[in-house]
Amino acid sequence: MDNNVLRRGRPHVIIFLRLVLGGVMLYAAYTKLREPWQVFAMSIAAYGLLPEWAVWVAARALPWLELVLAGVIISGYGLRYSSLAITGLLGIFFAVMLYSFARGMGIDCGCFGPGDALGPRSLLRDGVLLAASILLTFLCFHGRAMGNPDGRKIQETN
Repeated sequence: MDNNVLRRGRPHVIIFLRLVLGGVMLYAAYTKLREPWQVFAMSIAAYGLLPEWAVWVAARALPWLELVLAGVIISGYGLRYSSLAITGLLGIFFAVMLYSFARGMGIDCGCFGPGDALGPRSLLRDGVLLAASILLTFLCFHGRAMGNPDGRKIQETN
C-alpha cells in the first residue's frame, strides 16, 4: 500500500480513536458518578490491593479523572499527553484485572459500575481498549516526531 495513502488516512484514524476512547471514558465516568461513590469503593476494595484510605480516595477521584480525560481526548487538546495518560490508566486497570482474574477472583471489575463481572469478556473489552489507546499514543508521538502533530508531511523550503 502506498505510504501517501497511509499518511492521508492517519488523521481519520486518530479522530476515530479519540472519539471511541473518549466516549468509553465518558460512559465509564457517568456510570460511576450516577451511583453513590461507596458503590464504586466496594468494587475497588474487592480487589484487595489498596488500604482502606486509598480505596476511598480512588473511589472519589477516578470517575472525575476519567471524565476530565474523556473531555480532553475528545477535544484533542494536548493529545500526546492525554493519550499517554489514558494509556497509562488503562494499562494499570488491565494489569490489575488480569492479576485478579488469574487469582480466580469472582468480583465485579468496576469498569462500568456495579454488575460488570470480571471475566474473559471484560478482559477482552479492556484489552482492546488498551490496544486502541496504545495505537493512538503511538500515532500522536510518531506524528510529532515527523515534525507536526497531525502527521502531515511538512514541505521543505530551500
